[in-house]
Amino acid sequence: MESLIQVRDLRVAFRLGQETHEAVRGVSFDIPASTSVALVGESGSGKSVSAMSIVRLLPDNAIVDPASRVLYQGRDLLHASQEEMRSLRGKDISVVFQEPMSSLNPVFPVGEQIAEVLRIHAGLSGRQARERALELLAEVGIPEPRARLDSYPHELSGGQQQRVMIAIAIACEPKLLIADEPTTALDVTVQRQIVDLLAGLQERKKMSILFISHDLALVGEVARNIVVMRHGEVREAGDIGEVFRAPRDSYTRALLACRPRLDARPRRLPVIDDIVNNRPLQTQERSPVPVAGAPLIEVAGLSKAYRLKEGLFRHKQIDAVKSADFVLHKGRTLGVVGESGSGKTTIGMMLTRLTPASTGRIMFEGRDLATLAARELQPYRRRIQIIFQNPYASLNPRFTVGQILMEPMRLHGIGAGEDERARLALGWLEKVGLPATAFGKYPHEFSGGQRQRIAIARCLTMQPEIIVCDESVSALDVSVQATVLNLLLDLQEEFGLTYLFISHDLAVVKYMADDILVMSNGEIVERGASDEIYRSPKHPYTQQLLAAIPRGDVHGAAAAVVPA
Repeated sequence: MESLIQVRDLRVAFRLGQETHEAVRGVSFDIPASTSVALVGESGSGKSVSAMSIVRLLPDNAIVDPASRVLYQGRDLLHASQEEMRSLRGKDISVVFQEPMSSLNPVFPVGEQIAEVLRIHAGLSGRQARERALELLAEVGIPEPRARLDSYPHELSGGQQQRVMIAIAIACEPKLLIADEPTTALDVTVQRQIVDLLAGLQERKKMSILFISHDLALVGEVARNIVVMRHGEVREAGDIGEVFRAPRDSYTRALLACRPRLDARPRRLPVIDDIVNNRPLQTQERSPVPVAGAPLIEVAGLSKAYRLKEGLFRHKQIDAVKSADFVLHKGRTLGVVGESGSGKTTIGMMLTRLTPASTGRIMFEGRDLATLAARELQPYRRRIQIIFQNPYASLNPRFTVGQILMEPMRLHGIGAGEDERARLALGWLEKVGLPATAFGKYPHEFSGGQRQRIAIARCLTMQPEIIVCDESVSALDVSVQATVLNLLLDLQEEFGLTYLFISHDLAVVKYMADDILVMSNGEIVERGASDEIYRSPKHPYTQQLLAAIPRGDVHGAAAAVVPA
């Protein structure tokens, strides 16, 4: 098959102060014409650096080896002039980035942003560009495209923003579309729509797509060929079906095995080192934790409404959560699933009293937490903790890890003095798998997975009984995600913790939860045992969510790597 792009011996390093860090080490791969290639790997594998080298969009501190080559139509793009590259970007080669709100200009309507590309690269007049922009919005599935032409990015949902980015990228009918993690921040149903859209565009327009992702289940539905990267090197490449059926490299096998499966629930998820180092794998099934005794917490009629101002004298009411009822049993996990805006995070915030409830009861040991004054609530805050989604934002960057762990103990009077609190903090660091040397370091010195471990350790310093996990693994690579999920289960078993596990990742929720609540538009539309919900969903919305789970061939491949 004829190659559109040939990457040969690509080497890229970055200047970091007085040192140089090599990010890409001799990478070579081809992107055939009119087909799709997936570039997969964990954070730091070099996949985005490799892709951005093609369009020369690397930061100023990047150093590209002079011997490296990126060939396109007989030209080496790494040695092309800036003028040549400007004429190629947006016309022959386009990019869809991960976060559309960072890529779209907030002060221009989306129609104007699409038209700008057409005026620059296609030479269309203002009126022609606007009409073509309208056609493109319709082509990427934006509802009421004429009305949306003059909308600003903040007036669109995340999925619609990403569709606008795709419309800009395909405006000049490029030969290559680079999609850099275009669905990572999106709900499963919106993710499905974007994947289907890209696949349809690739087929209709006969363009090539370089799809960058860390999710093998997703790329299995998009790409025909796959390139697996780790530590800046290509570990395996080939036809995606063949690679999934018989992965040759241990790292590829590990990526396939780390993802929670829909057809099995082992006591522990494999992690990268287990597969790479040929360690014995846990194949025993994990059974749901039995219900014992009365509920730890009973929630009844819990609602949250917001009043938004409309005009000078008018207001409208938004019902974020509508009369939710559920119970939490000691040592068990209740999963809450739904799309953005379904109300699942609001439930977690009300349970911890970080958001006051509008109506309803939260009964804990005979007391209604929803009505307690701040002083009365203080003892209960120790017992109900929360782990947030983004460890980058939830840890104070000016505090050392020791200070982060000791501050809540100091506020709640845990420990006889600073020495004892330091000893307790070191014990919790060991419990979450971090060395004692982490105590004196700052959050920026750790990876995303390590920061989430620090956030978990901070929760544990309070010796809580209930932990709300609010999308606490959704920002992590699949291998790091597996490590954190194993840690949460170990801690639950050791300390009898009760989890409210909130996520839009249905495979993760199925692995973690004993029972599940499915939420849509602020309402609980279905509830039941985890296995039963997945085996026989009753509500159409639940069926829609389950149908949208990306599968590719990855679950079958994982079963071959780790037999159930």
